[in-house]
Amino acid sequence: MRLTVPLEAPEAADPERFGPKAANLARVAQAGLPTPGGTCIDVEAYRAQLQHLGLRAAAREAASADLPLARRRALEVRLGLFQQPIAVPVLDAWQALRGVPAAVRSSALVEDREGATCAGQFESYLGIASEADYLTAVRACWAALWSVRALRYLALQEIDPVRNAMAVLVQPFVASRAAGGGLSRTPTGGMILTAAPGAGSAIAQGEVVPDRYLLDPAAVVVDVQAGQSHTAAGCAHERAVARPRNACLDRSQASELGTLLLRTEALFGHPVEIEWVLGASGFQLVQARPLRIETAPLLAEPCPSDSVLRGQPAGIGRATGRTCVVRCECELGRIAPGEVLVTKVAGPGLSHVLPTVAGVVTELGGSTSHLASLARERGIPMVLGAPDATLRIPDGVQLTVDGVLGSASWQRRPRVPQSEGRPDGLRVGLPGSRRESVGGARRPRGAAREDAG
Repeated sequence: MRLTVPLEAPEAADPERFGPKAANLARVAQAGLPTPGGTCIDVEAYRAQLQHLGLRAAAREAASADLPLARRRALEVRLGLFQQPIAVPVLDAWQALRGVPAAVRSSALVEDREGATCAGQFESYLGIASEADYLTAVRACWAALWSVRALRYLALQEIDPVRNAMAVLVQPFVASRAAGGGLSRTPTGGMILTAAPGAGSAIAQGEVVPDRYLLDPAAVVVDVQAGQSHTAAGCAHERAVARPRNACLDRSQASELGTLLLRTEALFGHPVEIEWVLGASGFQLVQARPLRIETAPLLAEPCPSDSVLRGQPAGIGRATGRTCVVRCECELGRIAPGEVLVTKVAGPGLSHVLPTVAGVVTELGGSTSHLASLARERGIPMVLGAPDATLRIPDGVQLTVDGVLGSASWQRRPRVPQSEGRPDGLRVGLPGSRRESVGGARRPRGAAREDAG
């Protein structure tokens, strides 16, 4: 059995050999939709490397219930994968590029499945220009299975990491002038595209406010909202400077991309989320995964509020809770169950707080960021790209997050002192937090979540 297979080969569409991410893209390529092409490395290469290095036993123990032992074994596996040469034939994928820089992407067996996207939990490397860097990137994709972030995510999803394995997708790197994502269906029946200049990683990481294009079901552009560029701050507690910019795509380009999105949905037979790049060869798709959507909510009486802030919706429901405004990751420990997190960057590193919070509002990010995908997966309302949210929304007020309409509304009431509302900061079902269980997501009790449908 070959360990490296071209993306266009029929066997590349097998998710048990190449992971759903690579297998989905293989289906897209084989259906005649534009992709950069590339080569898939079988999960058996990862397993064979573990066997060669004598790390199979350590990998099994890394999934143990004994947390200190699990952490030691996970570190042993990661270090072992980096410290020893690769003993399995994976150079074919590099040589097939014929000198073109590479994009090396993870494709785990549990990735991009319905209900478990693993969005942003593993690794991808762009612009790899040497054989040595390529081999390091392959090792890093394998080792990402045993990162703290990935193991925490798998534990929340109740997925046994021992049954997981990592395939790798090696593609020609596209020097893109714009990139972004797309949702083939919204709760109101249309489509959404996002775009930003460059390679698109900033959109996935929730580090920019991207362009947002709303299309009707026939891929006709209905509305365009240009994104923002940001000048980085010198410290996490300082503020980045936002600057308006022109939209990356004109209406005809957005409609062309919308047509590709419709064709991808038709291919899979269900709503999809895509990632795309725009380079010298035009639009190319680089990822397609299942998309969770909800039907549009019935019109309800608006929540009484003093102020409303709008941004890009993640597309899931509505919830109310007390705000916890966090301006730096060092403050994440302040979040109590059932609160609404208000923060700056919509990065996938926040995935570990999603099982706790009632909703999320961020200053940066868009509807197709990895954190938005994780929020849809867990049924958590989220509003992204809400300008100056951490300054405008007070800490401790009652905030209603509408993840379908993209609004955050609040009444100006002071935060309840810790001794009155949450003596230990860890209780579930706190006064002022209202969420209920939807789609199997764990939520604080006593909730009053208004579902989108």
